[in-house]
Amino acid sequence: MKLVIVSGLSGAGKTVALKQYEDLGYTCIDNLPLTLLDTLVLDALRQDPPRYASLALGIDARELPEEIEQFTRHLERLREQGVDYRVLFLTADDAVLLARYSETRRRHPLSTPQRPLKEAIERERVLLKPIADAADAVIDTSDLNLHVLRERIQAEVPGGGRDKLSLTLLSFGFKNGTPPDADFVFDVRCLPNPHWQPTLRPLTGRDAPVAEWLSQQPLVPAMLDDLTGLLQRWLPAFRSQDRAYLTVAIGCTGGKHRSVYLAEQLATRLRTGPEPLTLRHRELERHHA
Repeated sequence: MKLVIVSGLSGAGKTVALKQYEDLGYTCIDNLPLTLLDTLVLDALRQDPPRYASLALGIDARELPEEIEQFTRHLERLREQGVDYRVLFLTADDAVLLARYSETRRRHPLSTPQRPLKEAIERERVLLKPIADAADAVIDTSDLNLHVLRERIQAEVPGGGRDKLSLTLLSFGFKNGTPPDADFVFDVRCLPNPHWQPTLRPLTGRDAPVAEWLSQQPLVPAMLDDLTGLLQRWLPAFRSQDRAYLTVAIGCTGGKHRSVYLAEQLATRLRTGPEPLTLRHRELERHHA
């Protein structure tokens, strides 16, 4: 039996995730009380063949806080029974969640007349931390549209990527936080910074003057060669483990020059490989949104 537990912040896309698993042939149960988890799974396993070949369970903030605090113990009992499970957690920035609730005018499950929406989101983030900490995969949906989110969720399903490893190269700025769903994070703030060149400051790593300046700094080509070698060496190993999705994040201070340039150069070098490749620049996308 394949078991996946889907959780996440309200408004981050949990319903979309469960619907995607349903489309992939999973039996989906939303808002399952954790006290029933062991009974449900063990009852299914007693039958030969198991009652549910593929099962997706939704757990969220509607569950009792004391049960969520014991989430890892529930997982331990599943392991003791030899159950192969995976935990998927969806999150998003507070500002994005506020905007989504404003657009849909839905009520947050933790909001009350005495607890406004912003406080409800903050409370939920703390409440669900035990599940987020135990997750096998965390997807930040802040910058994902519905189509991309469904593709990302499908890529998390074993075999969902059709035996291909989809590689995402993501540039970002540390001043705006580290991407929570990155599998690798490389800090390139040690490299010379075009920001201190007045003529280059308003440009980005995609512009020719910045690219030329960085290529002439000895440390930059060395960093690029090292990152290229590391990824070319280890991408096949991830693909061989039925890994469908890998995100490599490259960060500098503002996410405008160095990280953008290196992500662009890495994409050029790695596109010759077998992995489908997506190139994204988080800070540039937010600036133009």
